[in-house]
Amino acid sequence: MSAEPSGTLLVDYDEATRRYDPVIGIEVHVELGTATKMFDGAPQEFGGEPNSATTPVSLGLPGSLPVVNEKAVESAILIGLALNCEIAELCRFARKNYFYPDVPKNYQISQYDEPIAHDGWLDVELEDGTVVRVEIERAHMEEDAGKNTHVGGATGRIHGAEYSLVDYNRAGVPLVEIVTRPITGVGDRAPEVARAYVQTLRDLFRALGVSEARMERGNVRADVNVSLRPTPDSPLGTRTETKNVNSFRSVERAVRYEVSRQAAVLDAGASVVQETRHWHEDTGVTTAGRVKSDAEDYRYFPEPDLVPLVPSRDWVEALRARLPEMPAARRRRLQDEWGYADAEMRDVVNAGAVELIEATVAAGASPAAARKWWMGELARTANADGVALEELTVTPGQIAELQGLVDSGRLNDKLARQVLAGVLAGEGSPEQVVAARGLEVVSDDGALIAAVDDALAAQPDAAEKIRGGNLGPVGAIIGAVMKATRGQADAARVRELVLERIKA
Repeated sequence: MSAEPSGTLLVDYDEATRRYDPVIGIEVHVELGTATKMFDGAPQEFGGEPNSATTPVSLGLPGSLPVVNEKAVESAILIGLALNCEIAELCRFARKNYFYPDVPKNYQISQYDEPIAHDGWLDVELEDGTVVRVEIERAHMEEDAGKNTHVGGATGRIHGAEYSLVDYNRAGVPLVEIVTRPITGVGDRAPEVARAYVQTLRDLFRALGVSEARMERGNVRADVNVSLRPTPDSPLGTRTETKNVNSFRSVERAVRYEVSRQAAVLDAGASVVQETRHWHEDTGVTTAGRVKSDAEDYRYFPEPDLVPLVPSRDWVEALRARLPEMPAARRRRLQDEWGYADAEMRDVVNAGAVELIEATVAAGASPAAARKWWMGELARTANADGVALEELTVTPGQIAELQGLVDSGRLNDKLARQVLAGVLAGEGSPEQVVAARGLEVVSDDGALIAAVDDALAAQPDAAEKIRGGNLGPVGAIIGAVMKATRGQADAARVRELVLERIKA
């Protein structure tokens, strides 16, 4: 047992999972990519001036009345269908009553006992190919709250802050919340399952086209519930809920931390407190938030300003017919088409490069070349810059163009990397960078012959050995020619010319 910096005792994770059975549950909120908010016509936009995208409805002003966004309902049904849920024939909105500065009405319009979708499942594939079926309890619609910014203090949280600012641009943004049933039977793989589940959902949202699903922007946020019990046959233990975790890695780390922390609490003979907890990305720990409220504490009751929703069966079936190929099936199809080994495809999936490689292949590159660039030079660049692959300032079309220059012999690999650096630096397309930097391979035999003759004359001993049948020094001559041409010679052609000039 060890103590982390705040003094909380931790049990080694492997030891904790040998003596306790972890049970997890995950609530995922996804912001829908509609043009306007859930219940009013305020625009939904990211990064606008604070409080610029508001109306009397999103500000909760007296007398304002909500109107349901049809596109948001459509997106919720698509999500429910993709999660193999039953779509309700009738559902209602409810008021979830609580006070917080970013909830201007003092209640949130959500769904309670009558969600739009319920009783579904999602198969989640782990890195080694193991498939875990996650049971979905419900997927319901609701509106997002505003955003508090706490100014001053060391943590960015309300404790210790000098003052707080509230931005209501996010208030009323349409959300779908997806709630799992307890995920049992996964043992020490609970963190891995949690991560893979959230990642699978993210891919699903993108495939459906209902959200950009960018976790770094908060489009997808996960609340991670963890509890421990002595054995798989024991009743469920008391759970904690770590709120608003917004990266795959953090989902996994939060589960591991809570398992280790709760094991230490139980080992000490104490009881786990049912509470919300905050995840700290910098230190990798959770800290206590507030005692977790139960449903009755929110005093749910039907929203009186909205009539029940009654999705017609014809509409539901029309939406079912629109469902795209699901991400897992698509990945299997692409792997077969591209000829990737299982490990290669897993690396591509884990790097978030499936769509990038698919687009690069569609633009004319071979699958092998597309994987080489995105999983090699570009992955190293993204890692060094601390960004996702998709955030790099290069397009799949440009990568296909770059590879075309290599395939045609106009660039070698070394020159191609220099051209890529120019593209990433904003110097234009690969063709434009080649022209501006003068990086094209020297293919003029006259220039190459002159360079070869100079290299042979500068290294007479090497030339004599080659004439005697010792081809070892050929590499040195080629190296001298490459240096003289700034790496722009075709090494294979240089070798041919060296041997021809020796014989001559």
